[in-house]
Amino acid sequence: MEAARQIDPAWNAVAVEDRGAAPLFTVDVEAAGDIAARELLLDRAMGPMRRRKSSEKIRRGRLPAEGLALVARAEDGTLVGTVRLWHVTLGEGGARALLLGPLAVEPAMKSAGIGSRLMRDAIARAATLGHGAILLVGDPEYYVRFGFTAEKTAGLAMPGPFEKRRLLALELKPGALEGAAGVIAGSGDFVPHARVQAKRRTAAA
Repeated sequence: MEAARQIDPAWNAVAVEDRGAAPLFTVDVEAAGDIAARELLLDRAMGPMRRRKSSEKIRRGRLPAEGLALVARAEDGTLVGTVRLWHVTLGEGGARALLLGPLAVEPAMKSAGIGSRLMRDAIARAATLGHGAILLVGDPEYYVRFGFTAEKTAGLAMPGPFEKRRLLALELKPGALEGAAGVIAGSGDFVPHARVQAKRRTAAA
């Protein structure tokens, strides 16, 4: 049955209730107190190998884009879903875009529509904030429903092993990825402790 959905004017929370089998859950902006629960959820949903992904090299030590780190909570407040978007640069001196991921849902609740709701809300928020494009690495069979394809990513590469067919993009502004080429690199702010470590690595190079 179709889900009932209410969005508050400030976009701070989205309540979704499937009147069939799925429980009530809310989607809102990630808070500082969610970090530990989010990491545990990622471990359960994706396993320890998640830290070896090429996307993780881009995200490591950086802050997600402002207003674009979202979580889903069950009725009792338990964190049951997460998605973040990150600032990236497409090649040296290239265009700016967002990298989406990881998207994860509590394994026992994968059929509740949480992942789809997180995706749609993340895309809508990114568009409203004026971003031009979103990239991700994932299964095209799943992400095509949200408008992602590999049509605009032929000239792009990740900073590590990846499958070309799984590097996907969605233009939020027509032409935002025109001519995009090169290695995708993180460009967002570093978290405070990572900023110090990055300066030390640069000085030692």
